Amino acid sequence: MRSVWNGKNILVTGAGRGLGKRFAIGFAKVGARVGLLARSKGEIDAAHLEIEHSGGNAMRLRADVCDPEQLATAIDRMRVQYGELDGVICAAGVLGPIGPFLTAPAKAWEDAIHTDLLGVANTCRAVLPRMVERRSGKIVVITGQGCETARANFSAYSVAKTGVARLVEVLGEELRDSNVQINGVSPGNTYTSMTDDILHAGEVAGAKEQEAASQTRFNGGTSPEKQMELLDFLLSDKSNHISGKLLFVQDDWRRFVDGTIAAGAYTLRRVQKH
Repeated sequence: MRSVWNGKNILVTGAGRGLGKRFAIGFAKVGARVGLLARSKGEIDAAHLEIEHSGGNAMRLRADVCDPEQLATAIDRMRVQYGELDGVICAAGVLGPIGPFLTAPAKAWEDAIHTDLLGVANTCRAVLPRMVERRSGKIVVITGQGCETARANFSAYSVAKTGVARLVEVLGEELRDSNVQINGVSPGNTYTSMTDDILHAGEVAGAKEQEAASQTRFNGGTSPEKQMELLDFLLSDKSNHISGKLLFVQDDWRRFVDGTIAAGAYTLRRVQKH
């Protein structure tokens, strides 16, 4: 059976590892042509090889989301080879310094903000003009758990991801009449290198974070299938009526397939769920 993703072009930032790699491989498996964008040549080479071996179609795009020129050049390469972008997954991110704000090195703190927040802004600036011109396109931003609560000892990550969630809301409003949708996704606990970073940090991460990371390493966290179902929905035409929202993977989002979400619900103000 022909997949709805056959011939669709999906760009994934942070595609060399973690959730970015998971989503890149997932969409390649269902027929999409995937642009693997990341800083590390070795990591995107490995992801590309895995996709090729499973019969998928992907191209390597080595670039830093913090560098607008590198980003624009890489995206232009993808357009030349594959055509216009149908969807973008912004998954590039770093955990930043772990520990109390007052002990966090200023440079490491700023670097995390640059990657996690400005990297998303740079990506949106690079892809949105053509999407708006064509009146077609989808962007999904992976917010992680940084925007869910006041996450002590992870100040840079939390501040950046909260900023990203608000950026999604603002762009959702600005793009409302363009037929281009952007949404944020909190994918739940997932075992990645960030999990190991928290465990290696020890007590400066906090007992609660250590316990959660240990549990995630033990059980793997949220299943890839559950995460892919939500991204499949948000990157498809089934979600054309939804934009500027922050959806958690555990939300009952399927009820929005045929219905709209109230204006104030499923935003950064998560108390307004209904």
